[in-house]
Amino acid sequence: MPPIIRTDNLTKKFKNLTAVDHLNLEIEEGEILGLLGPNGAGKTTAILMIATVIRPTEGTAIVGEYDIRKQPNKVRRLLGLVFQEPKMLWVSTPWDIVNWHAKVCGLSTEERKRRVREILEAVDMWEARRKNVHALSGGMRKRVEIAKVLIQRPKIAIVDEPTAQIDIVGKHRIWNMLRELREEGSTIILATNELYEADMLSDRVGIMHRGKLLVCDTPKNLKDSIIGGDIVDIQLEKDVSTQAVQELKSLKEVVKVMQVNPSSLRLYLNQVEEVVPRIMNLLMKQDVPVTSIRMSEPSLDDVFAHYTGLTIEEAQKTGV
Repeated sequence: MPPIIRTDNLTKKFKNLTAVDHLNLEIEEGEILGLLGPNGAGKTTAILMIATVIRPTEGTAIVGEYDIRKQPNKVRRLLGLVFQEPKMLWVSTPWDIVNWHAKVCGLSTEERKRRVREILEAVDMWEARRKNVHALSGGMRKRVEIAKVLIQRPKIAIVDEPTAQIDIVGKHRIWNMLRELREEGSTIILATNELYEADMLSDRVGIMHRGKLLVCDTPKNLKDSIIGGDIVDIQLEKDVSTQAVQELKSLKEVVKVMQVNPSSLRLYLNQVEEVVPRIMNLLMKQDVPVTSIRMSEPSLDDVFAHYTGLTIEEAQKTGV
């Protein structure tokens, strides 16, 4: 079965900035594909090209059977789009917005009433349904934006930062609704900079950085791809010396040493149970007492750091 979306060297340049750099990606029908990366990685630009909102500089994408350059109107019929910043009629109410989308989707009067109430209740906006949009908080506007795609139930849902400005209870509610949308037959592209969100929702995750797609696989395979899959976080009483870091790197089981801050280390290694006692002894001999030590498996942040040399928070702050 051919992929429902295939990009072919999809590229977007803004003057001297290459926002998306020759993106080649296949998305299977019925999956949730997460695009993970910091702000500025190219996620939003990529999905806006796929959605025909902006035109590529080079390359193209096939959505369903249609080329985004040659048949944009046919592409749009397959799509529902949740913008990072909600796009609404500022004179409307949540009820007006969702009801209008239900009409456009061809729902009967009775079904429309039922579905609009059901969805506004699900996103916790029923009580605020008659409020003017300009009076809503950012989180409330985001929930209305999500409601638009839920009422539509499109063949392909493109969702940009679905839980930005949403509290933790609301996040889980929206995640469940997106899973239900997939179970009803939608393919979902999820652009996010939230690691846990990508891990929880995505069948596959594509990591984007500086406009390039670095890797795309299941969360489990991405985590397993890190050589030295055991992680040890060490908090020290004082700053660690360069000599101590070099000695840690010389241990054959240690694959990588990251100095998170002057008194905190993260080690990627093999055979953690055997190596940790030797690490403790080494640091004690260097007169760097350990205040805490924690062992864990890799996360998607570790995967991002493995491929970019930065945590996603560092990439977010530096903008690189």
